[in-house]
Amino acid sequence: MQGMIIVEQVYIDAAKIMKALSDPKRLKIVDMLSHGEMCAKNIQSAFSISQPTLSHDMRVLKEAGITTEKRVGKNIFYTINVNVLNNWSNSLDVIVSQENSYVNDDASEEQSDL
Repeated sequence: MQGMIIVEQVYIDAAKIMKALSDPKRLKIVDMLSHGEMCAKNIQSAFSISQPTLSHDMRVLKEAGITTEKRVGKNIFYTINVNVLNNWSNSLDVIVSQENSYVNDDASEEQSDL
């Protein structure tokens, strides 16, 4: 049972990241941050969006664990959390691989019986 709880958490975590990245603007922000730390003002100006809109997008990315932030005076600087994205990528590799799977063979057989 403990194994199933862990597996379910892998699905929940992966889905949370996919949901955060499903918005093209947020995906582009991650791409921009992959080149290094950026100030919120610079990210905002790249999209010509309002500060509340950027705050919402950055909150979604932060809650998914994709970004981290640090405050320096009135400025907020963002970076990507490479470990979270690498773990997500590895989880996806296991999920879509036929050799490895989080689902055991018994569950696969049950599905084929339907």
